[in-house]
Amino acid sequence: LQYSGEGGDVIVSAAALALVTEHEGEEKRSLSADAGNSFLRAARSGNLDKALDHIKNGIDINTANQNGLNGLHLASKEGHVKMVLELLHNGIILETTTKKGNTALHIAALAGQEQVVTELVTYGANVNAQSQKGFTPLYMAAQENHLEVVKFLLDNGANQSIPTEDGFTPLAVALQQGHENIVALLINYGTKGKVRLPALHIAARNDDTRTAAVLLQNDPNPGVLSKTGFTPLHIAAHYGNLNVAQLLLNRGANVNFTPKNGITPLHIASRRGNVIMVRLLLDRGAQIDAKTKDELTPLHCAARNGHVRLIEILLDHGAPIQAKTKNGLSPIHMAAQGDHMDCVKQLLQYNAEIDDITLDHLTPLHVAAHCGHHRMAKVLLDKGAKPNSRALNGFTPLHIACKKNHMRVMDLLLKQAASLEAVTESGLTPLHVSSFMGHLTIVKSLLQKGVSPSTSNVKVETPLHMASRAGHYDVAEFLLENSAPVDAKAKDDQTPLHCASRMGHKELVKLLLDHKANPNSTTTTGHTPLHIAAREGHVQTVCILLDMEAQQTKMTKNGLTPLHVAVHHNNLDIVNLLVTKGGSPHSAARNGYTALHIASKQNQVEVANSLLQYGASANAESLQGVTPLHLALQEGRPDMVSLLISKQANVNLGNKSGLTPLHLVAQEGHVGIADILVKQGASVYAATRMGYTPIHVACHYGNIKMVKFLLQQHANVNSKTRLGYAPLHQAVQQGHTDIVTLLLKHGAQPNETTTNGTLALAIAKRLGYISVIDVLKLVTEETVSMKHRMSFPETLDEIVDVSEDEGRQMEIFLNLNIKLGLASRIISLGPAGMQFLGPVVVEIPHFAALGRGDRELVVLKSENGSVWKEHRNRYGDEVLETILNGMDEDLETQEELGKKRICRIISTDFPLYFAVVSRVQQESDLIGSEGGSLRSKLVPMVQATFPETAVTKRVRLGLQAQPVPDELVVKLLGNQANFSPVVTVEPRRRKFHRPIGLRIPLPPSWRESPRDSGEGDTTSLRLLCSVIGGTALAQWEDITGTTKLIYANDCASFTTNVSARFWLADCPRTAEAVSFANLLYRELSVVPYMAKFVVFAKMNEIHEGRLRCYCMTDDKMDKTLEQHENFTEVARSRDIEVMEGMSLHLECSGNLVPMRKATQQPHCFSVQAFRDNRLPVSVKVRDSSKAPTGFLSFLRKTTKYEDSQHVLCNLNITMPPCIRIMGSEDRRRTLTPLALRERYSALNGPAMGTSL
Repeated sequence: LQYSGEGGDVIVSAAALALVTEHEGEEKRSLSADAGNSFLRAARSGNLDKALDHIKNGIDINTANQNGLNGLHLASKEGHVKMVLELLHNGIILETTTKKGNTALHIAALAGQEQVVTELVTYGANVNAQSQKGFTPLYMAAQENHLEVVKFLLDNGANQSIPTEDGFTPLAVALQQGHENIVALLINYGTKGKVRLPALHIAARNDDTRTAAVLLQNDPNPGVLSKTGFTPLHIAAHYGNLNVAQLLLNRGANVNFTPKNGITPLHIASRRGNVIMVRLLLDRGAQIDAKTKDELTPLHCAARNGHVRLIEILLDHGAPIQAKTKNGLSPIHMAAQGDHMDCVKQLLQYNAEIDDITLDHLTPLHVAAHCGHHRMAKVLLDKGAKPNSRALNGFTPLHIACKKNHMRVMDLLLKQAASLEAVTESGLTPLHVSSFMGHLTIVKSLLQKGVSPSTSNVKVETPLHMASRAGHYDVAEFLLENSAPVDAKAKDDQTPLHCASRMGHKELVKLLLDHKANPNSTTTTGHTPLHIAAREGHVQTVCILLDMEAQQTKMTKNGLTPLHVAVHHNNLDIVNLLVTKGGSPHSAARNGYTALHIASKQNQVEVANSLLQYGASANAESLQGVTPLHLALQEGRPDMVSLLISKQANVNLGNKSGLTPLHLVAQEGHVGIADILVKQGASVYAATRMGYTPIHVACHYGNIKMVKFLLQQHANVNSKTRLGYAPLHQAVQQGHTDIVTLLLKHGAQPNETTTNGTLALAIAKRLGYISVIDVLKLVTEETVSMKHRMSFPETLDEIVDVSEDEGRQMEIFLNLNIKLGLASRIISLGPAGMQFLGPVVVEIPHFAALGRGDRELVVLKSENGSVWKEHRNRYGDEVLETILNGMDEDLETQEELGKKRICRIISTDFPLYFAVVSRVQQESDLIGSEGGSLRSKLVPMVQATFPETAVTKRVRLGLQAQPVPDELVVKLLGNQANFSPVVTVEPRRRKFHRPIGLRIPLPPSWRESPRDSGEGDTTSLRLLCSVIGGTALAQWEDITGTTKLIYANDCASFTTNVSARFWLADCPRTAEAVSFANLLYRELSVVPYMAKFVVFAKMNEIHEGRLRCYCMTDDKMDKTLEQHENFTEVARSRDIEVMEGMSLHLECSGNLVPMRKATQQPHCFSVQAFRDNRLPVSVKVRDSSKAPTGFLSFLRKTTKYEDSQHVLCNLNITMPPCIRIMGSEDRRRTLTPLALRERYSALNGPAMGTSL
């Protein structure tokens, strides 16, 4: 049926509490989501006090759930008039729509909430608003037979002629649904309201043949349409007015006229059960299998309304008995829904399928069970319906009867062998369903029939879990009285007490505790019921748990106490309750954060004030030495800062790296807060462990107002770090010209060098900051040696973010194994070492070429930059769904990520670094003393077998099989040798206690033409081995003479005591097998990347120009140097596969000719991933009368066995116009600030000219 309801409006509370990390954005989203869900629950349940509390605490009143339903929608649906009025009074947006486009008025009209409809319309709601599919509030009320709502809407301007996308008007849906009073109201309103029916329609309604005949005489069109989309024949069919119908048909009315909604007169007559009218229409040629937009046939209409005689007539005229609606409903489903037993029997006599299924696999018996039609269910069962048919979600008729509390149907099904143990797709038994719905009578009956109260679903939840979560006290009590385990643990170790505590069902909490539930039981993440109640803000539940000896000292796996959790979720009442009941404000989480740290970071002033009153220390330090003041300052919270300082917070206390509060304010640029700190005694000279003062930090981050403030406070403009970097060096490094100028005006020394002798000017030149260079050139004395010194600017070694590991960043050493290659730059994360209670998604773009299918991405992690381990993802798609629960966001599939070259990492902790690398595909598993085997998926013939006791403890072993492309062998060696895949057992150089077995496919040439099977030097088939581990290139040895090979099924098998690389070579010149292998393996070890070729161009003269050609991986396309030098991008390729270290050369054709001086190198370069692969080329125009266009070809270096050159990329280019720029002196003067030119004008005199 055409249905307009708003589905999926269940409020889902936030999942598990995430660890209070230092990532403010994540915390805000988590906090907002939890408060938002609580607010929506209050609106839906009509809990006005709680909703107003949320509004008072600053909740976004327009917050909505994942389906777009806000508090107004939910309150309107449930008919909470006072809640609706309060929400409107507090500014909720009246016309906000859900994801389906429904307003609050739509939802109230659909639910028949007349008072709410009245208030919304009075408040100005649009009575003719349309949802996504065109539904109006009037349509919804007409559909659901809400007569008073329809009357009110019509009286207030509702337009009944507005159709849906499918062409249904309110009158059409009322006709289809058989709502007589609604139909009469709409038609009568049409005679007096704005939507007047044509006179012929009125005559048809009144069966007034005389008037109809006169009207047809004046206007002989019997098929005239009303604004509702119906003809007079439709109206006559509805009212059963045979005389007018015959007149209309005689005057040429179309018996099969189909409006946009698809309803024919025969549908209407069948729906009404008028046998004579149906016969008339059929006799006049009515189409018996006509379908509405929802694919209802006349037989569906007759069956739904129980017209047995009509069913017989329609079937005798050939009506399709198995016709299906859009939802898959057949006529027998319709008859079962209407409890029309005679109709069902009639349909069965005509061979209707008794277990016919809908799209959701619902049978007629499912429908009867849903509606509670006991006699219908009996008829179906007596006729052979299957009592255990499963719907698509696994529900049987018994599940549905239990869900709907239809006891008689349930008893009937059980007598007919319905299974008590049947489970749905999610593992729910009938007892689970009835417990969740709170149907005590059903629960009692099921237990009396022997169902176990301990049965569990897929999530290992028992019926007691379900009853506790839904808040059904009487069901839970009965289950407990019948030996239901009170502390049964679900999949994540949640007990029924956890469920009841989360939902705030205080009576149930007390009941469970009275039955000896453990108040301190923990989930897999370490959460007790007290943690969960504190998170959700259930004060009374927390009181009950504390009275029953719930321990406040219990910590989660990340060291969070209930007090931490309450503070994180800004539940002030809970915080006060916990501290008054003995909760310690000094308790620290694993990262050392106290509750005050959390409140300070989240700017919860009231909570912080309460904690301080109960003795929390304003100078408490985390493991990294972070204080609450650090966190408040980093977030720029002046109120929180003032509160902490008033409670004796130390303004000069540094963390482990020496970062003081003033350093953090300098980074963020909060001058007002800096002023507060300085007035409280904060030192502007404080230096970190690496020697950075606040002014260094402000210069680095470009906060010029902060730099001015610090200079006013007499900060040392020439203070140096341990590496000799002054604030001027930092400002230059970041290209902050205005700050460079300011520092020079305040006495910064431009000729000061770092400990390695680097001038600020050298840094500017190195980084290509033209305007900075022009400023510094005027004031810097640069010797010849300095001009040619390689300058490497210093990075700000202190991590000026106290949410990260405050230890000194160290140089990252990632010595990659041979055949491994970085697929992206190394990612530095913060806070290092922090763990989350729920998984976190990190997505990193990569540049690995994986198109050949023999390589895979691997994520490595490191805590120090030198020792790296593989990060294994142990989470599936269901975890992603949990992460996204309640978030308005969709994650892309792995296939979509693969196309976009994005690597997804899911982790519960942050190491210091992540690295995405590309390697040959590898299978791995944990192998223990019991033995095992590994088989390559890439080359299935490759297998490693580990016998018992080969290893004494469980270790992860890997197997790689790298195919050797035939074309690569031919390119390098011609036909001199042939090779098998390279097989590697990882980790290499491991010695096994017993020999392991390896099976390797023979080289293709040997399989096609096996020669001798001799041993040692007598056979051309050579077994090569390399035991070198680590990052060194493989060193191959021929071990054929010392290893016995066994041939079978085109494979060679052997045993070895050591993990290594192994390779079979068919090489008639046996002495050269090793050298051939080394040559070939060097090529195999090269890592492929996806790169772009980009060309920048500039004309120096009318006939001469310069090109700069790049092979880019992750480079920025807007090259800073080229932009400063007025180059223009003229060509860019698509992504092209290149090999690390590949030698490329450039050829130029067309009207451009490359120029090369005798001293210049040829036009070639080597590709290095994540490096600046730049090739400068000078060109001249061949023919000045033609356009300066050319053709660039990037070619790979060829070998002696290749016949032709391999072109990687061809690009068409057109040189840009020649632009004359002003002279260097004018340009320098323009870019140099006037104040500096005046101050250092003496430097331009003759005496200084030579040194400049």
